[in-house]
Amino acid sequence: MVSRQRRLLSFQAEDGFLINALLVSGEFTREKDLYDTPIVLLVHGVLGHFLARGTPRLLPNALEENGISSFLINSRMAFTGQMFGGAIFDESIMDVEAAVDVLVKEGFRKIIILGWSLGANISVYYAVNNPHPSVKGLILEGCSSSLPRSNKRRLEKWNSVPSYDHIYQIAKKVLRPDPVTTQNDRVFIIYRAMGPTFDPSDVELYTYRTWWFMRGPEAYNAKTNEIISGVKIPVLFIHGAEDYIVGHEEPESLVEILNTAGNQNVQLSFIPDARHDCMENPAATVDTLIEWLSNFKD
Repeated sequence: MVSRQRRLLSFQAEDGFLINALLVSGEFTREKDLYDTPIVLLVHGVLGHFLARGTPRLLPNALEENGISSFLINSRMAFTGQMFGGAIFDESIMDVEAAVDVLVKEGFRKIIILGWSLGANISVYYAVNNPHPSVKGLILEGCSSSLPRSNKRRLEKWNSVPSYDHIYQIAKKVLRPDPVTTQNDRVFIIYRAMGPTFDPSDVELYTYRTWWFMRGPEAYNAKTNEIISGVKIPVLFIHGAEDYIVGHEEPESLVEILNTAGNQNVQLSFIPDARHDCMENPAATVDTLIEWLSNFKD
């Protein structure tokens, strides 16, 4: 008998970044059953796992009740990373790689990566860059088709201060001569980024460098619609039917790109009565996930 687990782990990415993680699994009759059953590696959105509500906090226990283990990582994109310079989108792939390596060394053979919101875009970026053979599928929740385009549309909608184009011009000057190697960076505030007022609830904070690689016009790896054709493993999109942040047309367009590129093992499920967080309807979300994950059981 393999006992139920709630295990905190810490490990480093290739560049030395420290990742904190939580392994959640239920009881299994045999050790072989534990390692042959799919495990879901959860990649969070902007807040990280331990501050966010919904999917990052509620899903692991719900999966365990249905015999599915999970592994939650807090990557460099969590908490205040985008405000203090650590959240470089292109470097986030190292955190996913490190987490996959930990699971493989533990003995897990069927790893499914679930990315929520920003984490969905990170997961796609990982999956197009030679994923480990033990990574068998992707689940993308609330996945934007392009983080730069999404940011530009939102800032234009609310007439932000400064504007998207103005931020880009300032960023080019601040980050000279090269955004990749520069030691120059600054924190900045975007007013009216999330709504029509100057209230704190409607602002966004970045450094110019974190914005450049996540939201700027040259954030190529965050333009999911331009890279997702390289994903060859099965993909499940789950999307809140009432999502007001990412429209229905965005995952629909990504499904079409995948199909055109030859990946026919793609499913899109809209979760009723849920917005950007599908766990606002936990029953429908868990049922959808468990049905899809059953394809990976022997």
